[in-house]
Amino acid sequence: MSTGPEDPEPRWAVPPVGGWTADDLDTLPNLPPHTQLIDASLVLRPPQTVFHMRAVDFFTWQLQSCAPHELEVVREFTIDIDRHNRPEPDVVVVRADVVEGLGQTRFPADGVLLAIEVVSEESVTRDRETKPVKYARAKIPHYWRVENHDDRAVVHVFELEPSTGAYTSTGIFHDRMKVSVPFPVDLDLTAITARRRAAEPQ
Repeated sequence: MSTGPEDPEPRWAVPPVGGWTADDLDTLPNLPPHTQLIDASLVLRPPQTVFHMRAVDFFTWQLQSCAPHELEVVREFTIDIDRHNRPEPDVVVVRADVVEGLGQTRFPADGVLLAIEVVSEESVTRDRETKPVKYARAKIPHYWRVENHDDRAVVHVFELEPSTGAYTSTGIFHDRMKVSVPFPVDLDLTAITARRRAAEPQ
């Protein structure tokens, strides 16, 4: 069977001089979903693991259930840090007043109270080193990093230290996570990796 000519290389595969900008994420044609911009370079989303999917679902729903009405919890949504950085945390908690409409595609960093990243194999360096520095410089008050340690969820919690402008660790949580900021939560982390039970036959 004959085949046609190969598809042309997508426009976003070749960056312009100086790299891409935050605005380009909204205008580049055929850009893969959940593409981020880090230091003017596009970062594509890798295949997702079950752990990653469950952790993102867990924190989204749990935080939505206990967040004050003046805050909104959103999953996988980009935030504007500067012209060359528009990362997409796995979960963000933002002030409700920065949600301007249903067509909105990003939030301003100064409206973000909490950014959560669920670490995957290919994102270890970004989630442990690159992104925390950028979130701290953007003055996002709280950062949580969720990791899979031997099929158990572990959450590393950081809070911005105003005098240094850097994050300081305020706790590492196994099995149960109880914190008072940015609002009180008490979470059973074992629910993330617990085996789902099949429904009983009728």
